[in-house]
Amino acid sequence: MRAERHRTASSWQLTTIVDNVTSVMKTVDQLTELFRQQGLRVTPQRQAIFSLLHGDDRHPTVESIYDAARAQMPTISLKTVYQTVNDLAAMGEVVLLDLGTGSYRVDPNVEDEHHHLICTHCGKVRDVPLDLPDVRLPPRYRRGFSVSAVEVNFRGLCDECAAQSS
Repeated sequence: MRAERHRTASSWQLTTIVDNVTSVMKTVDQLTELFRQQGLRVTPQRQAIFSLLHGDDRHPTVESIYDAARAQMPTISLKTVYQTVNDLAAMGEVVLLDLGTGSYRVDPNVEDEHHHLICTHCGKVRDVPLDLPDVRLPPRYRRGFSVSAVEVNFRGLCDECAAQSS
C-alpha cells in the first residue's frame, strides 16, 4: 500500500493506492455450507456456479456464467443462474454491477474498497483498488438526496483493445 498526494483546485488530497488484491470469494464448500445455513437448497447446478465464481476476478456477466455452466450441465437454466447470483448478493457474498453495458456483472470482491476500469470496446472490467476518502458531493448538488455510497468507473480501452486499434 502506498499514499500519493494530489493537488486539487483548492487543497491537497491524499489517495491511498492498494497494490495487492487477493481473491476473497469463498470456496465451493464454504458457499455450500452458507446456503444450507440460510435454508437454501444446494443443487449440483448451484455448486457448478459456485465453482465457476471461485477465483474469477474478471467480473463475469450472468450470461457468461450461464454459458460456462451449460457447457458442464446442459440442462441448467438461466433462471437458476440469476437466482443463485441474486441469493449470493443478498447474503453479501457478491455485488451485482450494472455498468451500463446491458448485462449484470458479478463482482466477488466485497471485502476491499475499490472502483472499476471498464473497457468501452470489449467490456472487460477490472478492479481499481483506490481509497478515495475525500470524494464528497457538496450539499448544494444533493437536491434532497442522502448519499450512501460513491462508485467511480474509469472508462477507456484495455491494453488488448488499445493494441488492436493502433
